[in-house]
Amino acid sequence: MNNSEPMTCIRSEADQVQIERGQNAMYELQSNFNQLAAVLALAGNEVRLKILYLLDQENELCPCDLADILQMSVPAVSQHLRKMRDGGVIHSRKEGKTIYYALKSSMLEILTPLLERIHKPVSKEVAI
Repeated sequence: MNNSEPMTCIRSEADQVQIERGQNAMYELQSNFNQLAAVLALAGNEVRLKILYLLDQENELCPCDLADILQMSVPAVSQHLRKMRDGGVIHSRKEGKTIYYALKSSMLEILTPLLERIHKPVSKEVAI
């Protein structure tokens, strides 16, 4: 099929059981879709993905450490950390005047497979 041709769908009869099964799954899993989409939206930014990777590797880091590693300013790193904290992906703890950030343990089930892919070559079939 040529990419310029519009996609069409012609069917003689709808499989009502299949449609209802799909609709029920969408309804029952809506909160899971929302949570995963929110995490992926945050991880979809290259800088935030790098921060998530570093937090996974080091367990916790402060904004200064992240800024040094990523060669960015502390305010820029802090903006990314704020978005991820507000999104419920990371948490912080304060020690004196220093704030340390870490991945929320509840997010590891979602993030671990994603972060493990970083060490594997990406297929050339993936469009970037």
